[in-house]
Amino acid sequence: MRIAVVGATGRIGRKLTRTLLGAGHQVRALSRGGPALEELVSLGAEPFIGSFDEGTGDLHAFFRDVDAAFLMVKTDWNKIKTDWNDFEGHYPVVAQRFVDALEKSDVKLAVNLTAMGSEVKAETGHFKGFDHLDTKLNELGSIDLVHLRGAWFMEDTVQWIRPVARYGRIAWSCLPDLKMPWVAIDDIAWLAAGELTNPRGRHRVNLEVGSEDISMNDLAAIISAQIGKPVDYRYIDTKREEVKAEFIGRFGTPERWNYDILTTEALNSGLVKFHGQHEDRPQLPTTMEAFIHDVWKPSYLANPAPLEDDRETFALWCAKG
Repeated sequence: MRIAVVGATGRIGRKLTRTLLGAGHQVRALSRGGPALEELVSLGAEPFIGSFDEGTGDLHAFFRDVDAAFLMVKTDWNKIKTDWNDFEGHYPVVAQRFVDALEKSDVKLAVNLTAMGSEVKAETGHFKGFDHLDTKLNELGSIDLVHLRGAWFMEDTVQWIRPVARYGRIAWSCLPDLKMPWVAIDDIAWLAAGELTNPRGRHRVNLEVGSEDISMNDLAAIISAQIGKPVDYRYIDTKREEVKAEFIGRFGTPERWNYDILTTEALNSGLVKFHGQHEDRPQLPTTMEAFIHDVWKPSYLANPAPLEDDRETFALWCAKG
C-alpha cells in the first residue's frame, strides 16, 4: 500500500513509519526536515517537506497518489504561553487544512489520532480541540475514517520522576481513586499501522485506545513497588486560591491555568471518560506496570539523587511537603 504519514518524525509518526516500511509498504513522510527525516529516507521513506500545523508546503500534493493517510495535530504548548487565541484556533485551522487537501485526493482511508472526550461538545480544556478536529473531518463524505481516541500517554508520567526522587510523592489535580485510561506511544503506532493496512470497509469507526484504567493512587503504588521505596499521591485542590496564585505567579499564565482546570474538571466530573467495557477496546501490549519497569524506572535510577538546584516545576512544587 501507499500510505502518507503526517508528523512522520514525531514520537508516534517515526515508530509508525518504521513499522509500515518494515512491512513492505510505501510511505510518504511529512516533516519539516532534519536528521530524523533523513533517517527515515535511508530506510526507504519518500520525503515530503511541509507542515499542516504551520500551513507550509504543497499540502494538496501530499495526499496525491496514496491509498491511506495517518493524521495528527501537534499541540504547540508554546502557543499557550504566547498567544492563547492562536492556540484555541489551532485545531479547527489544521482540521480545515486536512479536509481541503483530502477531499480531492486519492485517499480512501484516513486514520486520525484524536483523544478521549472528542465526542463531548463542552468546555473540556485539552479535549475540546479534538472535538473540533473530529467534527470537521467527518465532513469528508467519500473517505473512510478511523478515529483513534487516545488515552493519557504513559510517557507523560516522566514529569513525576524528580518529585518522586526528591519527595517520594507525585501530585496532580485528578481525584486519587479516579480510574483513567493510559496508553503507550508505541502501542498507538502499532494500532495505527494495523488500521491503515487492514481496512475495515466502514465509513466511520471510533476506537478508544487505552490499555488499562489506572488511578493516581494505583500509579503511586506501581512506582513504589518498582523502585522499592514508598511513594504516595497528593491530590491538589485547584479551588485553593494560593495554588492558583502560585501557578500564575511562577509557572504559567491565567489562560493555561484555566485550560488545565477545565481539563481535570472534565475528568473528575465524569464528563470526559472512555465508554463501553474494557473488553471492547483494542487489546494493546503495554501495561502500566511494564512501562514503569522498562521506561520510567531506568530513567529514575539514572538520576536517583534529588538535586538542590533543580529548576522547580509546578509538579515539583505541588509534591513538596
